[in-house]
Amino acid sequence: MKAAVVFDPATGPVYADFAAPNAEQGQHLVRVTASAISHVVKSRASGKHYSFDGTLPFVAGIDGTGVTEEGQRVYFAFPPTPWGSMAEFAPVDANLCLPLPDDLDDVTAAAMANPGMSAWAALITRAQLQPGETVLINGATGSAGQLAVQIARFHGAGKIIVTGRNPQVLSSLGADKCVNITDDEQSIAQQLSRLAAEGIDVVVDYLWGQSALAILTALAKHTSSLNPLRYVQVGALSGAEIALPGAVLRSSPILMMGSGIGSLSMTQLIHATGEMLQASVAGGFTIKTRQARLEDVADAWKNDDSKQRTVFVIR
Repeated sequence: MKAAVVFDPATGPVYADFAAPNAEQGQHLVRVTASAISHVVKSRASGKHYSFDGTLPFVAGIDGTGVTEEGQRVYFAFPPTPWGSMAEFAPVDANLCLPLPDDLDDVTAAAMANPGMSAWAALITRAQLQPGETVLINGATGSAGQLAVQIARFHGAGKIIVTGRNPQVLSSLGADKCVNITDDEQSIAQQLSRLAAEGIDVVVDYLWGQSALAILTALAKHTSSLNPLRYVQVGALSGAEIALPGAVLRSSPILMMGSGIGSLSMTQLIHATGEMLQASVAGGFTIKTRQARLEDVADAWKNDDSKQRTVFVIR
């Protein structure tokens, strides 16, 4: 079959022939229709993600949409190594396949699934967001952050605060408060201090790095309630490490947790994705997409950016 194959993590996937899979007991052989590039897919293809097991060559992609042998449209995830979702066919455990809503097209579902799952798992599964609570989304201008805003609103958040580097995108999200993290450090600290004093219940952090340290410092100094403030760490686009003083945690009711592969089981992640896809129609969730042919994977990979989700359409 044809697939996006990673022979060398340093060079990324190329369009090539790869051994066609067979469905084992308990699996579906899914005919793939669409599969999207995501941060975790890129990280795995580069060999840098913690879930990469070192197997080479392998097919890129961890999830997508397709059709089972019985003709059912499904979202699927986590084909076993060395197969992936960016191929004509993928073997997938039956319990990792979810029926797609009739009103949700394959490309949108493939684009939305990974960032939507990330946002849903962080807000609903991990933080257990309650109606009326205040949510701060650190890094809201990317696909996952924008979906997190939509999901928080769908679940009745009382107030939504967003941070990011693109003021035009931030202002378009319909949030209650925006913090531009390209402002000077003093201005950022003052804005975060005021917001922390007003009360924040949940933080979903896609950036880590300096912005996370500024948020945690403001929360520690200015949070007056003793109710646990749930800080969910999801991504590290601004830096893998921060120097966090222990006093920040000792002096505040901050409950820190991660959300991702490992901190949640595959079953939990799939369940979160299924709930998000079903809610996407009722909630009117949207995501910007760019379609590409699988045979153009090398160029599309280089040109992919966070402004829209690149989706390979496989015929």
